[in-house]
Amino acid sequence: MNAEKFANEWIESWNSHDLEDIMKHYSDDLEITTPMIKLAGGIESGSLQGKEQVKAYWQKALIKIPDLHFELIEVTSGVNSVALYYKSVMNKRAVEVMFFNENGLVNKMIAHYTDL
Repeated sequence: MNAEKFANEWIESWNSHDLEDIMKHYSDDLEITTPMIKLAGGIESGSLQGKEQVKAYWQKALIKIPDLHFELIEVTSGVNSVALYYKSVMNKRAVEVMFFNENGLVNKMIAHYTDL
């Protein structure tokens, strides 16, 4: 897998605000953990499971933040995983670690942000 290519396509998908294009990167059994879920969604665990549940959450987020724009800073790769360092919403910096299944789709994501 080409981590740089994936990162650029992922950033491009998010910046397009096209939810279907965003979701093409993820598997049906997706699990995400991010403090934004806790902050914006009021879900204490900060986690969501299942592509449809995540999609519904992100749909609301795209409506709430119509000027969402990410800027890629750095890409690192690991075993069946990548970590993206990027400028995120509310002028925060984010590190997002994504793990891939055997089909090359993200099935687990953990996000970290500066100063929430």
